[in-house]
Order: sequence, then structure tokens, then C-alpha cells
Amino acid sequence: MKPRHILAALVVVVPAFAFAQANTPRVDQRQANQEQRIDQGVASGSLTQREANRLGNGQARVDNIENRAKSDGVVTRQERAHLHHAQEKQSHRIYAQKHDRQHDYNHNGRTDRRFAWR
Repeated sequence: MKPRHILAALVVVVPAFAFAQANTPRVDQRQANQEQRIDQGVASGSLTQREANRLGNGQARVDNIENRAKSDGVVTRQERAHLHHAQEKQSHRIYAQKHDRQHDYNHNGRTDRRFAWR
């Protein structure tokens, strides 16, 4: 092959390879938003530290799913669907834990009760 042909082949192949990479900006943004929701829940007291730790572990599981999907360089439609489903489940867990009646308003690590029913 002539050097000109090799250069032309590289010009065609390199952009195609860059396009095939596994970019997931929406997933990354959603992960950041969910982590921010967890941090806000801890700061406001609507999440106890134990709940926040569990939710953090859930976020780590979603990160692992994302890393496995990206490992071969291409995120398929099926992998994206699995990742989206995992993020949906995690989002629902965050909501449920933030809106249950367990609170830690004084941040002492114990669950506070708003009303003492006797």
C-alpha cells in the first residue's frame, strides 16, 4: 500500500473508532443527581446515616453495571436498558427512604421521632 492510502484509511478508521466508544453522559449526570439527592437527605436529616450508606452502596452497584457495560467499548441497547432500569430502581429507593418516617434531625446517628405517641 502506498503511504497516501494508509493515511486515508487512518482518517476513515480513527473517527469511526472514536464514535464507537461508550459515552454515557446522561447516565453520568443522573448518577451525580442521585448522589446529590442522597447528600441533601443526609444534610436535612430526612435520611439517617444507615440509610445513606445503603443508598451509597446502591449507587456503587449502578456504577459497576455502567463500568461492565463500557468495558468492551460499546454500550448496546440492551445494556442501556439494564442501566436505565437499575437507575430507576435506585431513584425509587432514594425517594422511599427520604420520605419514610425515619429522621435524624440532630445528626447524632440515631433515629429521631417527631411525635412521641403514648
